[in-house]
Amino acid sequence: MTISATEAKEIFHAADLLYSREQVEAVMDRMAAEITLKLADSDPIVLSVMNGGLVMGGQLLTRLDFPLRSDYVHATRYRNGTSGGELHWLRPPEELMDGKAVLIIDDILDEGVTLAAIVEGCRNQGATSVSTAVLVEKMHDRTNGFKADFVGVQAEDRYLFGYGMDYKGYLRNAAGIYAVAGS
Repeated sequence: MTISATEAKEIFHAADLLYSREQVEAVMDRMAAEITLKLADSDPIVLSVMNGGLVMGGQLLTRLDFPLRSDYVHATRYRNGTSGGELHWLRPPEELMDGKAVLIIDDILDEGVTLAAIVEGCRNQGATSVSTAVLVEKMHDRTNGFKADFVGVQAEDRYLFGYGMDYKGYLRNAAGIYAVAGS
């Protein structure tokens, strides 16, 4: 179900701000320090998961002060909707994973199905280690037990947008983390 720009603007103005831009920026500084401690000497390949990981990846990469290579993957279960379905691979990574450390950056850890599949794909390509970093971890039980290695913030199980997370294709660019009103 698609919406118009006018509807997106209405959703934005009615939404609940969970984390401000300043709070998110501080969280990314902390995450970068944690990632640096673990991966600075590993010559990692950093994969941003599109489209949600675009903002997080871009902002986190500039905070990582060590040699790395970057690439992206595009896998989705949402396809501009509000509930997940079958995993669709739109673009696999081009960097060779064999014998490499990999860091996967994504916007949100919800059910963990998409991120777990990407991690498994990297391992199947021979990555020696695969770490994951997410800006937001939703607080609910994951049936697959997946956990991210680096987590920015936790949020209640509501429909979120901002900092890469979208609402029906809109609002990825919101400078803060918001919850749709009534969700």
